[in-house]
Amino acid sequence: MRHDPDLALGSPTRITVMQGQVYVGTGAPEILTTVLGSCIACCLYDPIARVGGMNHFLLAEPTPGSGTVADQNYGIFLMELLINQMMTRGGVKSRMKAHIYGGGNMHAGMTRIGDANARFAQNFLADEGIPVMRQDIGGDTARRVDFDPVLGRTRCRHVEKVAAPVSKPVSQPATSGGELELF
Repeated sequence: MRHDPDLALGSPTRITVMQGQVYVGTGAPEILTTVLGSCIACCLYDPIARVGGMNHFLLAEPTPGSGTVADQNYGIFLMELLINQMMTRGGVKSRMKAHIYGGGNMHAGMTRIGDANARFAQNFLADEGIPVMRQDIGGDTARRVDFDPVLGRTRCRHVEKVAAPVSKPVSQPATSGGELELF
């Protein structure tokens, strides 16, 4: 997590939650932020205890039988970690509410990892009895999410798709005089 305090007096501290991380607010004025493509960020908060946190996961869970152990790349690990860390700060699971973001399918024709991540997050929260109050998932654009862990407020902005300039091949004359020909 990168801490970037704003220069203005009284402004909240901005904390970037990177892929594979969980951060639970300290109670001080903070804004948790992340940028997502196919990843999911789950923002949980307990409105009574005024405690909240965010995670950012790359994949839902390891493939059964793969021998892979769930770690910080997987939602199954980071969702449990977020709930447990919130409970150590006074959050009560039965009062927790969720917002989920991300799950974009960023590249046409590739495995729809974003859809799988979004389904996992929705199913996990339903199984845990945590209601989803807001979600912005799917599609094919990236998102930037800001979350106030004390008030449970979020802002989600779609990152505009900007086409990369098309590179044009540059033709070069062939050289002679040896066994090597440059193209």
